[in-house]
Amino acid sequence: MKYTEKTSNLDNSSFTGKIGVGKRDISPPAGIYSRNWGAAKRNTADGIHRALYLHAVTFSPLSGGEPFVLLSADLGWWKNMLDENFVRHHILEVLGLKIENLILSLTHTHSGPSLSRDDTDREGGDLIKSYLEFLRDAAVDLIRKTLAISEEGFLTWKYGKCDLAINRDLYDSLKDMYFVGYNPDSSADDTLLIGRITNKSGKMLAVIVNYACHPTTLAWENSLISPDFIGALRETIFSHTGADCIFLQGASGDLAPPEQYVGDASVADKHGRQLGYSCLSTLESMLPDERELSLKKLVESGAPLALWSQTEKIASPALEAKKVNVNFNLKPLQKLAEIEEELQACTDPVQIERLRRKRGVRLSVGDRDSVEVPLWVWKLGNSIIIAHPNEAYSIFQMEIRANFDKRPVAVINVANGHIGYLPPKYLYDKNIYAVWQTPFAAGSLEILINISINEAIELLR
Repeated sequence: MKYTEKTSNLDNSSFTGKIGVGKRDISPPAGIYSRNWGAAKRNTADGIHRALYLHAVTFSPLSGGEPFVLLSADLGWWKNMLDENFVRHHILEVLGLKIENLILSLTHTHSGPSLSRDDTDREGGDLIKSYLEFLRDAAVDLIRKTLAISEEGFLTWKYGKCDLAINRDLYDSLKDMYFVGYNPDSSADDTLLIGRITNKSGKMLAVIVNYACHPTTLAWENSLISPDFIGALRETIFSHTGADCIFLQGASGDLAPPEQYVGDASVADKHGRQLGYSCLSTLESMLPDERELSLKKLVESGAPLALWSQTEKIASPALEAKKVNVNFNLKPLQKLAEIEEELQACTDPVQIERLRRKRGVRLSVGDRDSVEVPLWVWKLGNSIIIAHPNEAYSIFQMEIRANFDKRPVAVINVANGHIGYLPPKYLYDKNIYAVWQTPFAAGSLEILINISINEAIELLR
């Protein structure tokens, strides 16, 4: 019986090459400055809820060539680009990596240590510089070891779903302003992307989890260093698969758990298990490496039946990277000297925290009217990775993925730096935190979306 040939296009053995996976405990020293909330009553943590980790994944052609290095660190954000450069550029220089071949992403926990040497004058701030030096040395050592143990393997992707993340832009009509908290009246992007890394023998080495959700379960009442929900996520995946979990924070500018800003670490663990079970469900639905479902034949029974079976699908060894600079206009901003003057006169701890963040942003963009912000685009087989320094709203990943049908596209916020939010243009006339905080003018997110899509299309040609 003749029929139209079809394949599922659901499972993609996206990349084959030499792949290495490694991790390192990067929990900070006791007493380091770790106040991340203006409402916090303490400057340092009392202990550690779960260890913070640095994970490395390396990709290299089987025939030899320049390695690609993907790092994920259980850390919050860079308060200015100077400290980020202090770490990442050291890694590039020592290892001789091309700038386009390294992505250093942060999971964005809000319960980690400060990464700013500007906080040296705070309680525990004297430990920050040595911690940054430890981070960059740990990264160099981990990359070297990961490259040394790399082996022939596969990276296979599949999309799933998880409803942990909700919209966090809550409008209050009485105050005519938005609060950063659960908005039950708006939908949220629940897309989950899983990357399964296996060796040639089929052993699962690691699971990449790309999901957009702010790790803000724990807040000002929390007294512990913590990766937030990401710790229990890893534990859940490891306990069922024996594989490490690498978390890549997605475009989560407007997404967070519904229950957040608590001091109870068990709530963060509950969130992590929820995401972990969604990941396990997606993993269970995946086909073996280099396999796909194809329509094999039609069978006449009590009903006309379509029989699908596994067939071979050769993985691609394609490995390319691009770094492009995207020009953003800036909003009218206070000059650095004006912010410094305000900061010197301020005594309110909440306002001091806001002014320090504002100063960090101004240090990153300089006293000018526009700034060039880097964007990284990788091709791994038939998949795409898009990474950038800022906190884009979820429409960023939704628009990009919509342009590539079911092709796997990993989108990473807070990668290779951090400056500010990227909310959509229609929010710029609203009284909302993301618009207060960002230095970027209205329309910047839309510019980034268009350039990201165009650059990804160019790489796939």
